[in-house]
Amino acid sequence: MNPSITPRPGAIAVRRAVARDAKRLTRLVRGSRAYEGPYAAMVAGYRVGPDYIETHRVFVAVDTGDPTGRVLGFYALLLAPPELDLLFVADGAQGRGIGRLLVDHMRSEARAAGLDRVRVVSHPPAEGFYRSVGARPTGTVPANPPAVAWDRPELEFPLGR
Repeated sequence: MNPSITPRPGAIAVRRAVARDAKRLTRLVRGSRAYEGPYAAMVAGYRVGPDYIETHRVFVAVDTGDPTGRVLGFYALLLAPPELDLLFVADGAQGRGIGRLLVDHMRSEARAAGLDRVRVVSHPPAEGFYRSVGARPTGTVPANPPAVAWDRPELEFPLGR
């Protein structure tokens, strides 16, 4: 496993999340503009806890030029069953290729774990992004009120060998 991928030296690195990242990741999820309006209820009480970080493969993209190691985005890969559970990029960091970097990193981690595919249940506004980075539509996950009041696209990343 490669602990860090740096696309541009001194700019962005991907590292394994640690328990002390939990509060920052929770703030990133709850503060995401992608979950404003009707979607706000889904993340209002959401928490990325230290236990979640320790149980799953959670990786963060950090700004290597920032002395605080500012988190620009993160993802969580579940192995059984294989699923991209979370992928968030900070609002102010979008458009810089961080989402694509995280997906590429996730694919590498998934292949290293012996997976040949990874499922993702997408937030509806994010479906276009997932398709643009190679996910293929496989269906729709029906709404599950009160937590999720809307249908969500289901996609899959084929990984090949």
